[in-house]
Order: sequence, then C-alpha cells, then structure tokens
Amino acid sequence: MKAVVTVVGNDKKGIIAKVSGVLFENNINILDISQTIMQTMFTMIMLVDFEDSKESVQSITKKLDEAAGEMGLSIHVQREEIFSSMHKL
Repeated sequence: MKAVVTVVGNDKKGIIAKVSGVLFENNINILDISQTIMQTMFTMIMLVDFEDSKESVQSITKKLDEAAGEMGLSIHVQREEIFSSMHKL
C-alpha cells in the first residue's frame, strides 16, 4: 500500500531527518520526495510504500502527529488511491 505524506511548516533544521526517521523506524520506504522552501515556509510531499511495514496508516499518522507537535509542523498522511481520486475531479 502506498501513501502520500505532506509536511508544511516554518523552515528549521531537522525536518527531513525527523520525518524520514519515523518512516525508517517503521520500515516504510520513501519512493519519491519533493521539498521546497517558499520564503520561510517549508513544504514537502513524499510518496511512501507500506509494503514491508507492519504498521497501519493510522498508527503512522499518530507517530507523525507526535513529530509534528514537537517541530511545529502540519503533517498529513493519505492513502495514494484516495489522494489520486480526490485530484481527478
């Protein structure tokens, strides 16, 4: 199962390390990543693969919510098929 992870917040050191660390610890592979900084705002979109993970989307969402709270970010996880369906309209 694949999912899209979006991260938005004020730019600061360690955002990519924190988010990718949570994914790594839960055996979730990053398939594609795009990040940019718009003035002081950090934005990142990741396509991730849950195939080798025993964790659910809900479990990872909770762990990423904790990371988001620590760093003052907004992080959302959405199944790829739902994300794709929403953007076909």
